[in-house]
Amino acid sequence: MFLDRIKPLDAILATAAKKSLHPTLSGFQLMLFGIGCIIGTGIFVLTAAGAQKAGPGLMLAFAIAGAICIVAALCYAEIASMIPVAGSAYTYTYSVMGELLAWTVGWALVLEYAVAASAVSVGWSGYLNGLITEFTGTGLPAYLAGAPLALGGVEGGFVNLPAVFIALLVTALLIVGTSESAKVNAVLVTIKVSALTAFIVLTLPEVEIEKFNPFLPAGVFGGLGTGLGAVGAAATIFFAYVGFDAVSTAAEETKNPQRNVPIGLIGSLLFCTVFYILVAAGAIGTIGGQPIMGPNGVPFPAGSEELARQCATYAAANLPLVCSDEALAHVLRQIGWSSVGNMLGIAAFVALPSVILVLLFAQTRIFFVMSRDGLLPEGLSKIHPKWKTPYVVTAITGVVVAVAAAFLPVGRLADIANAGTLYAFMMVGIAVMMLRKKEPNRKRVFRTPALWFVGPATVAGCIFLFVNLPLDAQLVLPIWAGIGLAIYFGYSRSRSHLGKGIIEVVDDIGGQETMVPIDPPKN
Repeated sequence: MFLDRIKPLDAILATAAKKSLHPTLSGFQLMLFGIGCIIGTGIFVLTAAGAQKAGPGLMLAFAIAGAICIVAALCYAEIASMIPVAGSAYTYTYSVMGELLAWTVGWALVLEYAVAASAVSVGWSGYLNGLITEFTGTGLPAYLAGAPLALGGVEGGFVNLPAVFIALLVTALLIVGTSESAKVNAVLVTIKVSALTAFIVLTLPEVEIEKFNPFLPAGVFGGLGTGLGAVGAAATIFFAYVGFDAVSTAAEETKNPQRNVPIGLIGSLLFCTVFYILVAAGAIGTIGGQPIMGPNGVPFPAGSEELARQCATYAAANLPLVCSDEALAHVLRQIGWSSVGNMLGIAAFVALPSVILVLLFAQTRIFFVMSRDGLLPEGLSKIHPKWKTPYVVTAITGVVVAVAAAFLPVGRLADIANAGTLYAFMMVGIAVMMLRKKEPNRKRVFRTPALWFVGPATVAGCIFLFVNLPLDAQLVLPIWAGIGLAIYFGYSRSRSHLGKGIIEVVDDIGGQETMVPIDPPKN
C-alpha cells in the first residue's frame, strides 16, 4: 500500500530528453572535473579528527573510504546517465522504489547537505582564527570561536561566531542569485590543488619513520559505535570524498561514456586517494599524529569534552596535530614554513566558502523539487520576483546551517552528514540493481561493469561505514527519519501531486516542467 506510488520513468525521461546535451567531455577532462569536485573541505578540516581516531592509520582510512566510493560512484554513473534530471538520489528512488522511500532519501539528503555545509563553515572558522592568530599574535576569544564545551568543542567555547557569519553570508549570496562561474571555480580548484601539492612537497622530505609507530594505536576496528580505529576514521573522512557524484551526472555529456566515465570516476577517486594518503603521511610523519589516549588506553573521542580539556593544556607552539583547527597550515608552521603555512591557510579561507555555496545550493534544490512534487508546502518553492531564486527555502536552510555551525564541532558534524550520505548512496546502489531487473531494455548511456559485484559491494560498503560511525551519529539518522515519516504521513502523503494523479517533473529551478495527468493510485 505504501510502496505503490512510483513516478513513471517515461515522464522523467521525456523531460530529460529535451535537454539535448552535446557530448564533449573526454575521460581525462572528466577526471580533472572530478578532482576539482572532490578535493576540498575534508582534507583541510578533518585531518586532525581522523588522526585522533586512527593515528597514522588515517592513511589506511583514506584507502578504505576511497574503495567504497569507487563502487558507489559506478552505480551512481549508470542511474545518473539514465535519469539526468534534478533531484539526485531522491528522483532516482522515486522512479524505482516509490514515493515513500524517495521521501526518506530526500529527507536524508536534506540532512547530508545542510549538516555538511555547517561542517565546512566550522572548518572555515578554524582557518580564519588561525590566520588572525598568526598575523596579530592573538586569536578570537575562545567563547566566540568555538562550540560549547558540553558539546565537545573548544575549551571555554560558547558560540562559533565566524561559522555563523560565513553560513549566513553565503545564504544571502544565494538568495540574490550569486553563484560560481566556471572561471572562478577553476581558479579556486587551482588554489586548492596547488596548496596541497606544496604541502606534500615540503613535508615528505621531513618525514621521520618513527612518527608512524605505532601505526594503528586504536586498531583497525575500534569497536562498533565508537567511531575509533582505521575503519572509524574511514567513516568520518568519507566526508573528504563527497562530491564525486557530480562527476556521474556528467555522463550524458561525455564522449564514449562506457569507456570515459569509468576513467573519469575511478581516475579522479584514485588520484584523490593517493593525494590524501600523501598529505596524511606528510602531516603525521613530520610533527606526529598519535591520538591523545584516555586512562584506559583508548583514544578520547574526536570532538569530546575530554579531548578539548587535554588540548587546552598544550602551548600553541607545541599543539599536537589532533588538537589543531587548521591542521595542514599548523603542520607547515611547526616545521619552519610559516609563510607557506599562512598561504595554505589563506587558500582554505578563500576556497571553502565556495564549497558551502555548492552544498547549500544542492540542499535548496532537493527541497525545491520535493516542494514542487507536493511533498512539502508549495510556499517553499516560491521564486523571488526580482532575483529568480527560491528565497524562502534558501533562507530557512541558511538559518538552520548557521545554528548547527554555531554549537557543534566539525568532526561531529561530518559524522552526522555522512550518515545521511551513506543512506542515500546505499539506496542508489539498490535502485540500479532494481532497474536492471525491471527495465532491462532501457537505454543506458553508461552501464556499470560487473553490477553483480559492484551493486552489493556498494550496499554493503555503505552499511559497513555507517555502523562504524560513532553511536550518536548513527542515532541521528533514525531519529531524523522518524521526524520525516511523521511529516510524510501527517502532511505530505495526502498532498502529493502523484497521489492526486498529477506528475510534475522539474528539471531545474525555474527550468523545464512537464505536467502529465494520470489515474491516481488507490490508497
